[in-house]
Amino acid sequence: MSDAFTTRLIDLSTGSSETVHDLTASCEDFLRQAARGRDGLLNVFVPHATAGIAVIETGAGSDDDLLATLHTLLPADDRWQHRHGSHGHGRDHVLPGLVAPHATLPVIGGRLELGTWQSVCLVDTNKDNPHRQVRLSFLG
Repeated sequence: MSDAFTTRLIDLSTGSSETVHDLTASCEDFLRQAARGRDGLLNVFVPHATAGIAVIETGAGSDDDLLATLHTLLPADDRWQHRHGSHGHGRDHVLPGLVAPHATLPVIGGRLELGTWQSVCLVDTNKDNPHRQVRLSFLG
């Protein structure tokens, strides 16, 4: 395969609580090796039916606000037809309909082009799966 397309799978431990996990440093590390100063696109993809990728501000409460909003929109109760796993787990399978399992971002001069307060994050409400994988792919 040519160096125009490079991909890496990263493993994460998200634990047993809902989380917004910042992936920005992992994306930047990957691009230092894969992009080598070139322009292109970074695709971030989570190959799981119960997680998503968001580009949001972190550390100032927005990540907690996102989880609170998801609780309001997708309550962990018995309304869901998908009923295996922990109580209310069916909502986790609806999450990717609201927080897509992918994001494609511009890379300019080998650097991720994010706004001042933006971070690339894994959004995981599934307390039943403490291990996640994220695929980073650079197309130069």
